[in-house]
Amino acid sequence: MNNPITTKLNVDDLILQALKEDITSEDITTNAVMRKPCLGQVDLICKQDGIVAGMGVFARVFELLDDTVKVEAYVEDGDLVTSGTRMAVVTGDIRVLLSGERTALNYLQRMSGIATYTHSIAVLLEGSKTKLLDTRKTTPNMRIFEKYAVKVGGGCNHRYNLSDGILLKDNHIGAAGSVKKAIEMAKEYAPFVRKIEVEVENLDMVKEAVDAGADIIMLDNMTPEMMKEAVVLIGGRAQTECSGNVTKENIERYLSVGVDFISSGALTHSAPIMDISLKNLHAV
Repeated sequence: MNNPITTKLNVDDLILQALKEDITSEDITTNAVMRKPCLGQVDLICKQDGIVAGMGVFARVFELLDDTVKVEAYVEDGDLVTSGTRMAVVTGDIRVLLSGERTALNYLQRMSGIATYTHSIAVLLEGSKTKLLDTRKTTPNMRIFEKYAVKVGGGCNHRYNLSDGILLKDNHIGAAGSVKKAIEMAKEYAPFVRKIEVEVENLDMVKEAVDAGADIIMLDNMTPEMMKEAVVLIGGRAQTECSGNVTKENIERYLSVGVDFISSGALTHSAPIMDISLKNLHAV
C-alpha cells in the first residue's frame, strides 16, 4: 500500500472518488471562515489502543488535494499504539487540512480498526498450523484497503475477487447439479494455474469433493465435531478450510479441528473503527 506504483494504479482513483463524494462543489464551511491561504499544522492523535493501518492512505488524501502538504509520521503500519499517542503532524494550507480531514480519518480509522480486530483473533491461532483468512464480505470500493488492513493485523487474504480463484459454493453446486459435476465442469473450464475450492455442508459432500479431486474443501457451518470427522476423511488429499460465522468470541471452538485455514467475514464486516482524531489545528 505504500508502494508508489501500486498507489497510483489502484488507490488514487478510489481516494479521489471518496473526496468527490464529500466535496461535490466546495467545502462551504471552510471557505466561509478561511478566505485566503494560511499555513497551519494539526496533530494526529490516537484515542484508543490498537494496531495502526493506513498511514500511507491517510497522507495520500491530503497529497491529492495539495501536493505541498507534508505528513510527518511518528508511527507506521503494524505498530501497536496506545491511547494518547501522537501519530503524526500534518502541515499545509489550513483549508486543505480542514477539507481533507474527514476522508483521511475515515480511511485510517476503518483500516486500523480492521487491523486491530484481526490481530486480536490472529494471536489466538499462534502456535497452530491454521492460518486466518478474510473473505469478500467487504465494503464496496474499500476492498483493497480492507484486505490490506487484514494483512497488517496478521491475517491472510483469501481470493481478492471473482477472477482470482474458483470457489464452488452451494448455489454453484445447485446450478451444476452436484458437487462432482461442478468440479468436473470447473476443471474443464479453468486455466491450469487455478485451484478449485468447493464448499461442503456434510460428510457425503466431503466424500464427493475428495473423489472428484477438489484442491481445497471448505467445511461450511459444520459443528467442530463434524469438521474433525471431515478432516480425517479428507486425509491430506486436499487443503481444508473452516468457514461459517466465525468470530473472535467463538473461534476457540475450532482451534482443535486441524484445518489449514479458518476464514472469517467478521474481519472486515464487523470490525469496529479505531478512534483517531485530528486535533490542535493552528496557524504556523
